[in-house]
Amino acid sequence: MQGQDINVVVPQKNYRILLVDDNPTNVELLQAYLKPHGYEFEKAFDGEEALLKIEESPPDLVLLDLMMPRLSGYEVCHKIKSDKKTQLIPVIVITALKELSDKIKAIEMGADDFLMKPFNKVELLTRVKSLLKLKDLYDDVERSETIIFTLAEMIEAKDVYTRGHSERVAKYSVLLAKYIGLGEKDQEMIRRGALLHDIGKIGIRESILNKSGKLSQEELAHIRSHPARGCEICKALKSLSPALPIIRHHHERMDGQGYPDGIQGQELSIGPRLVAIADAYDAMTSNRPYRRGVPPEDALKIFEREKQSGQWDPELVDQFIQLIRREVSI
Repeated sequence: MQGQDINVVVPQKNYRILLVDDNPTNVELLQAYLKPHGYEFEKAFDGEEALLKIEESPPDLVLLDLMMPRLSGYEVCHKIKSDKKTQLIPVIVITALKELSDKIKAIEMGADDFLMKPFNKVELLTRVKSLLKLKDLYDDVERSETIIFTLAEMIEAKDVYTRGHSERVAKYSVLLAKYIGLGEKDQEMIRRGALLHDIGKIGIRESILNKSGKLSQEELAHIRSHPARGCEICKALKSLSPALPIIRHHHERMDGQGYPDGIQGQELSIGPRLVAIADAYDAMTSNRPYRRGVPPEDALKIFEREKQSGQWDPELVDQFIQLIRREVSI
């Protein structure tokens, strides 16, 4: 048909693209090139306006000029990529700067791609489509993770005695990780593993989880299956793979008498050793169907008495005791 662009493929999803440039002509040109492909647009004409619009409603992709008043594109890109809420938004830097150092600086700030002005229309469209596909993959992973973390919360919500347990274990674990000098990446891995350490209990019968009396051998074996069950649930997501040792091994012991694999000593990575202590502390200080929780100081005395029993890493226990006694607000 005359006048119809048969090459235009309108995407099923209404992707939103933020166009950021202090020159309105450049913004209009970008919109004219992209609009036939079904995208929706937000516009910003300086760096501060761009960040406000991203905070109000995060776009699917940002096309960003580097040289702007108030906040440069470098600063905008750095702020986007350093914020956990926005760091997965793809950023394509578009600039007239031709020096290699400018390109390297933009990449160091976290830019996902780089286009020189005047840009080629086909190249622009190709790179936009490619990064939007990548964003879809990120979103799928994020949705899958959200489902898993929601399942973990649902498990605890069923039982008044364990409600909030994983969040507290995560808090104590991250505090200990920070206290012994682990970096932010390790702290985040430990936080995620601690939040999910009991997710395998979704496959454990409620009658056993809430039983107030002594467990039979069959019931004990059933409940001890939860670390392996949790690992199976989470291993399909590669983004959770660093946390899998915590989920599977938080009930292992330093002397090899734990479960499910009976590994021991330095075979246990730092994450499971650390979370095991935080898990035990919260279990001691929380009320359960079969007993009341003990005061924090009593729990620390138990750690002091039992730290050489082979259950926990004694050096980490000493660090944890120091931490809890220092953090009086915990």
